[in-house]
Amino acid sequence: MAEHDVLCFGETMAMFVAAQPGDLAQVEGFGKRIAGADSNVAIGLSRLGLRVQWLSRVGDDSLGAFVLDSLRREGLDCSSVEVDAGHPTGFQLKERCDDGSDPKVEYFRRGSAASRLSPALVRPALLQARHLHATGIPAALSGSCRELCHQLLDGMRANGRSISFDPNLRPSLWPDRQTMVREVNALAAKADWVLPGLEEGRLLTGRQSPQAIAEFYLEQGAQYVAIKLGAEGAYWRDAQGAHGVVPGQPV
Repeated sequence: MAEHDVLCFGETMAMFVAAQPGDLAQVEGFGKRIAGADSNVAIGLSRLGLRVQWLSRVGDDSLGAFVLDSLRREGLDCSSVEVDAGHPTGFQLKERCDDGSDPKVEYFRRGSAASRLSPALVRPALLQARHLHATGIPAALSGSCRELCHQLLDGMRANGRSISFDPNLRPSLWPDRQTMVREVNALAAKADWVLPGLEEGRLLTGRQSPQAIAEFYLEQGAQYVAIKLGAEGAYWRDAQGAHGVVPGQPV
């Protein structure tokens, strides 16, 4: 029996959220929490009762200690998280928006400890988890992070484990759109389940409809594709031709 149900990896940052709306330059008070799409999934899976291993790096600083403490309190196994004395924990400043618009976010993550993730962190025991969840974010952080992504996906495939992949596009982290599309799709082609948003799917495949986007990834070898449609729910299709729509969940 595998020690862990799921292996997740990526960068968790500290996030300082403005206490009041307005220009970040004028805001004087902030609340502190953690941020990171990859670790958000890991936390959600842990809350569902799954045993989750978290692979990452943080700085040897107060923000790194805050991140680790927050993840451990959520039940994540952080024994594979390295503490880096030479590089800081990344963080971000986030606007408060009360009108439903997208808040402005300023990132301070260049040269972070997590951007030094590399294949050297991969141990055989990590690849014994039943499932790997990956996103396109770590691949955008550095060349060594991209190598780690491929090593983890290849290793889990070789061990017969299942893999889910969410593109989670971050265009500002990539040198150009062409590179982003090529590298993200190369990772998606190694996954069993591909989980893009509708606009992400359009950008990555050049196709417009959820059905056509799903077919693109099924042609690449995916067994199941779910395309997130926001408030309208999600469209799904599998390699056997079954398909449907799951309605959105009111929040």
